[in-house]
Amino acid sequence: MSELTLETSIENFTKRFATSAELSRTGREVIPGGYSRNSFNFGPHAVYVEGGDGAYITTVEGHRLLDLNNNFTVNVLGHNHPSVLGALRKSIETGISFGNPVTLETELARILVDRIPSVEKVQFSCSASESCLSAVRVARGYTGKTKIAKFEGGYHGFTDPLQISVHPDPEQDCGPDAAPRSMPDSAGIPGEDRDNVIVLTQNDREGTEAILRAHAHQIACVILELESASGGFVTLDRDFVESLRELTTELGIVLIFDETVTLRASYHGMQSDYGVTPDMTVMGKMIGGGLPLGAIGGSSEVMDVLETGAVSISGTHHGHKIAVSAGIALMEEMTEETFARLNSMAERVISELNDWSEARNSPFAVYGSMSHLAYGYMLEPGLKVGTHRDYWRNVDGTRTQICSLELANRGYFPVARGDFSLSLPMTDDDIGGYIETVKEIVMDIER
Repeated sequence: MSELTLETSIENFTKRFATSAELSRTGREVIPGGYSRNSFNFGPHAVYVEGGDGAYITTVEGHRLLDLNNNFTVNVLGHNHPSVLGALRKSIETGISFGNPVTLETELARILVDRIPSVEKVQFSCSASESCLSAVRVARGYTGKTKIAKFEGGYHGFTDPLQISVHPDPEQDCGPDAAPRSMPDSAGIPGEDRDNVIVLTQNDREGTEAILRAHAHQIACVILELESASGGFVTLDRDFVESLRELTTELGIVLIFDETVTLRASYHGMQSDYGVTPDMTVMGKMIGGGLPLGAIGGSSEVMDVLETGAVSISGTHHGHKIAVSAGIALMEEMTEETFARLNSMAERVISELNDWSEARNSPFAVYGSMSHLAYGYMLEPGLKVGTHRDYWRNVDGTRTQICSLELANRGYFPVARGDFSLSLPMTDDDIGGYIETVKEIVMDIER
C-alpha cells in the first residue's frame, strides 16, 4: 500500500463520495455552507444519506456504512426501530400539532422523573440548546444572580450566553490554566454575554474553588458535562464532582448537569454513576426518539419559579405531541439490560483498542467511559487528558483526521472530529469489524 497521508485520504474520500461533493456544491447556492449543520463536514464536505436501517446508513452513492455518528448520539436504537415507528404512526393519525397539551407530555415527564435522581419536575423545549438556556434562566430567576460559570471545553448549545470557551483558539491569549479567559466561539456574541460567563478548568479543584468563592455573590449557576463531548473528551473525576456539589451548596449556586449526551451512559443517567445529585439536569438527544426535543428537570423548589410564573419560558412546539410520543417509545426500550449491552460493547472497544495500542507503544487511544467514545492521536503514547487544554496541546489533529476519513472510506461513519456512538442494533461482528478496521488504519498511518 502507498503511504497514507491526509492528502491521499481526502483524495480517496472525494472520489468515493463524489455525488455528495456535488450536492454540497449545489446546496451552497441556497444554504450557507451547503447544509444547516456544518458539523457534518468531513474535511472537504459532508456525506449525504439516502436512508438508514438498523445500525447502517446508505449514502447517495449507494455505500452502506456502519453508522457511528448516529446523529451525534441521538439514535441509540439505530434507524427505523419498530417501536418508534409504531408510536409515530399512532400519534400522527390523531393529529400532528395542537395549541393544547396532550397526555403524552405528562407520560414522558413521569418516565424522566422516575429515572433521573435529580428530577422532580420537567419542562420540555425543542432542543437541548434551548433547554440549557432555559436552565440558566431558571437558575438566575431562582437565585437573583446573573453570572454563569462553565468549564472550558464544555459545550452547552449554540446560544450567545453559552457558546463561550468551547473551542478556544490556542493561538490567542486564553488566560492561565487555573483561570481561563472567557472566549466567544463565534462572531456576533455580545461582550456582555462574554463578561457574564466565568470559565473554569476541568478537574482543577483548587482553582475552581478559588474562582467560585471570589465570585459567589454574582454566580447563579455552574453548568457542566460529567464527560465532555465536543471540546475534547474529558471525564470529570468523581472526587472533583463531589467537592463541587458541596461547594455550590455552601455558596448558594445552582449546580446544573448537562446530561444531553450522558443520559445514554446509564439507566439513571451518568449522575447516578457518580452518586452526585445536581439541582437541575438538562436532557436532550435520545429523549426525543430521533425527533427534536429537549428538557430541563430539577428539584421542585428550583422549578417552582416556573410554576409561579416568576420565570417565563414558552415555545410553539415545546412538548410537541409527535416528539414526546417517539421519546416515550425510545425510553421504554432503554431498560437496564439494554444499557448494560451498550456499555459492554463500549468496554470491548475501549479495552481491545487501547490494550493493542499500548502494546505497540502507539500514540493512538480511545477516550470515554460509555457508548459515546472518541478516538484520537496524541503527540506521545500514554498521554492522559484531564482538561481541555491537555487535549488541545497534545492532540495530533492531522492523524486523527486521517483516521476519520479512512473510516468513511472503509465503510464506517464516525463524527469527523473523532467521536463515535454505538447503537443497540450493532452486532458482535459489527463491533469486531470496526476494531479490526481501526487497527488496519493505525498500522497504515504508522507504516
